[in-house]
Parts: sequence; structure tokens; C-alpha cells
Amino acid sequence: MRLTGLDFLFWAAGFLLNITLMVILWYRHRAKSFPFFTALITLAIVKTIVLYLVQKHGTRDSYFYTYWSLTMVDTILQLCVVYEVAGRVFRPLDVWAPDLRNSFVWLVGLSAAVALGVTSLASPPARTWMQSFVTKGNFFAEALLSELFVAMMGVSVTAGFRWKTHVAAIAQGMGAYSLITALIEAGHAYFGVGREMPAFVVLSQVRMTAYLGCIVYWIFNLSYDEQPARTMTGKMREQILELQTRMAYDLRTLRSRKNT
Repeated sequence: MRLTGLDFLFWAAGFLLNITLMVILWYRHRAKSFPFFTALITLAIVKTIVLYLVQKHGTRDSYFYTYWSLTMVDTILQLCVVYEVAGRVFRPLDVWAPDLRNSFVWLVGLSAAVALGVTSLASPPARTWMQSFVTKGNFFAEALLSELFVAMMGVSVTAGFRWKTHVAAIAQGMGAYSLITALIEAGHAYFGVGREMPAFVVLSQVRMTAYLGCIVYWIFNLSYDEQPARTMTGKMREQILELQTRMAYDLRTLRSRKNT
């Protein structure tokens, strides 16, 4: 596979911007707060280096299997980032609300079912079953991620949770990129895959442009400090447990009076 000058420009720009973002994550002490997001950016840097070397010295088949193996790991890490962001949003005092944890589980299940249903309707014009499988797999992953981020933002707004600057930046960037990528993968499912197809090349360039925009957005927002989050002290935990115990007792009392 031969790279064009524009392909190399996208690769170089993505690599340099990811390096810059990684430096910010560690220098500004964001890596400890967002370990999965940091791992995702680290993978992007490693992926660029490995794929460039395989493309330069390997075969077409070795590039294919290396690319999709790394892409699978990338998708898993993105799902981990979804949980990481949800944890920062839905447990601002380091404690999950039981009803919100259950809502998040239902949210994941419903999003997966919808993404699977939409993917099953796609019929990509591919020459091999592998191309069809890969196209559908990408479509499912990006549809699931975009649904999760959009729904998670909706739940947080409905529940009245405040988005902190860094969490919001990560969620908004990944949500926007996942949505754009889902639309692009839908285009791949319609037009087919392969660099010999003009539509595939154009959609791939749009995806890379969107990704570069997200990295710039993260660099800008993660460079600045956010307002310190309120942490739960031991005394606050004791007060919450005492309040929960008292409420449970009151509910049992009301039920017993109702039954009598």
C-alpha cells in the first residue's frame, strides 16, 4: 500500500499532536485522573509508529491484521473511557448513586441493542467476507460509542450533574468524533471499502480531519486548570450513611403503619 503526500501529512500531524497531548497529560498531572484516556492516547502514538513500520517493511496482509488488531484494542479502550467519564460525572463525591449505576447499565445494554440492530441492516458492497465483517464491526463500534456519549450527556443533564471542564472536554471530543465516525462508517457500508474507491478515500480524509480537530480541542482544554472538585470526607460519608439508615427506618415504619 502506497501512501500519498496527504496521507503522510495526516499521519505526521496526528502523531505530533498526540505527542503534544501526552506531554500535557503528564506535565499537567491529568494522566492519574484519566488513566484510560491516557492509555488511549498512548495507543494512538504506538499505533502510528507500528503501522508506519509495517507499511514500510511488511506485507499487505501483515498491515491488514496489525491494523485491525490495534483497532480492536482501541475500541475496547474507548469503551473504558466511557465508563471512566461516567464515573467522574455520576459520582462527584466518590460514591455511585445506586439508581444511576443501574441506569448506566441499562443505558449500555439499550445502546448495544440499537447499534446491533442498525448494523444488521447494513449491507456493505465488499468483495470478501472479511471486508464485510470489518465494515460492519467498525459501524457497530462507532454507533455504540456515539449513542453512549450522547445518552450519557442526556442522563447527566436530566439528573442535574455538573460537567467539570476536563471531563466535559474529553466526553464532548470523543462524542463528536464517534458521531462523525459512525456517519462515515455508514458511508463505508453504503459505498464499500478500498482505496481504489474515491468515496472511501474522501471519507477517510474527513475522519482524519475530525480526529485532528478533536486532539486540538483536547490540547486546548486540558492545558488549563479546572475548579477543584469537592471530595467526600470521612465525616460526610458517616452523615450520608446515617441519613440512609434513618430514611430506611422511616420507610419501614410507614409501610408497617400502612399494612396495619
